[in-house]
Amino acid sequence: MWNQQQPNQSPFGGYGQTVDRAVFDEGLRKHMLRVYNFMMIGLAVTGLVAALVASTPALYVPIFTTPLKWVVMLAPLAFIMVLSWKFESMSVGALQGTFWAFCAVMGVSMASIFLVFTGASVARVFFITASMFAAMSLWGYTTKADLSKMGAFLMMGLIGIVIASLVNILVGSTALQFAISVIGVLVFTGLTAYDTQRIKQEYAEHYGHDTNTKLAIMGALSLYLNFINLFQMLMQLMGQRDE
Repeated sequence: MWNQQQPNQSPFGGYGQTVDRAVFDEGLRKHMLRVYNFMMIGLAVTGLVAALVASTPALYVPIFTTPLKWVVMLAPLAFIMVLSWKFESMSVGALQGTFWAFCAVMGVSMASIFLVFTGASVARVFFITASMFAAMSLWGYTTKADLSKMGAFLMMGLIGIVIASLVNILVGSTALQFAISVIGVLVFTGLTAYDTQRIKQEYAEHYGHDTNTKLAIMGALSLYLNFINLFQMLMQLMGQRDE
């Protein structure tokens, strides 16, 4: 059990320096707040861009009725690869700018949701997603259970979803899409809790290092992707199409 001054044995097992528990906890709270702020601003950017594109025929017609739609669909993946592989060598400013650009590009991609589903169902599913996300992230933050084993299982499920989704692009099966959506809801709900705990662990492991802003941005990226994917899966299950 931690007291005021002990060797640096964080709740996640780091050693090395003397740490004041109260200072560490306050730093962790500020770090998590930054993570959530980056994530929420990113979601706001995505939502605004999606709504703008979906309400402007001059934008969505040339995007979604031409091969350009494939560029829009694949561009977010390119951003994720850059952010995941290059974040350590990027400056904080470059990393943050790339994150905002990614959120904007994701908004262009997600404009199709506003075109296919009614506004009321989009709003309803968004609030359902937000409630589920908040509950699971809170659990991941507060639980004493080690979620690392669950994380490995969820990553296997995520790989399965990606493969099944690629196959379904070719076969266009409604039943397969329903199965993907159900499994996807379970996987991304679980990943929300797992990633929240992982972000806490990363803060403890890098405590005292000048990397917290980068960690906050990358943590926000993980939670942002969980939220977006959970929202998309729930839209497939619960969204009302605009006739």
